[in-house]
Amino acid sequence: MAMAAAPGSSKCLLVTGPPGVGKTTLITRVLEALRTSHPHLTVQGFYTREVREGAARGGFEVVTLDGRRGPLASSKVSSTESFRWPTVGKYKVDVASFESLALPQLQIKEGIDLFIVDEVGKMELYSSSFFPAVLRVLDSNIPFLATIPVPKFGRDIPGVARLRNHPGATVFTLNPGNRDAMKDTIYSQIVNLLRNH
Repeated sequence: MAMAAAPGSSKCLLVTGPPGVGKTTLITRVLEALRTSHPHLTVQGFYTREVREGAARGGFEVVTLDGRRGPLASSKVSSTESFRWPTVGKYKVDVASFESLALPQLQIKEGIDLFIVDEVGKMELYSSSFFPAVLRVLDSNIPFLATIPVPKFGRDIPGVARLRNHPGATVFTLNPGNRDAMKDTIYSQIVNLLRNH
């Protein structure tokens, strides 16, 4: 039977919590701290960011860790093509744009110290190539920090459930009261992994 990895030895660190609790902020703060303490760190991955139009959320964009960006989802139908795109809530998901940015970031290459993926969620999983790429990263034994959504109405997205139940995964549940402590805990775990990597 697969056992959960002992705390501290897990190579797969998953951050979860309700929307708006600060998962992306936590990931970027951990990354900033790592880049300060480990200036030669090689990190690949991406995060998703809200695109705001005035006070309203107009959609999401993908931002790669090497500074490229492009649309992930939008509440506006921008082309005839986008009528065919998958829908999550009020957003149309631009799978081709997402794949062109995210998939190259998940390629396993010599010398990568850490992968960061924000997030493994419903929009991203519309890409049929994305989850297999995430699994290859997990199998590579390179430390992996990712965010995952909380189950909605008690139901987990199948891909998310597979990550959450992965034998090597440690799940950190974020709430407004533990954000700073979580950042420090996750940072320390990654520093330990880098030492042993």
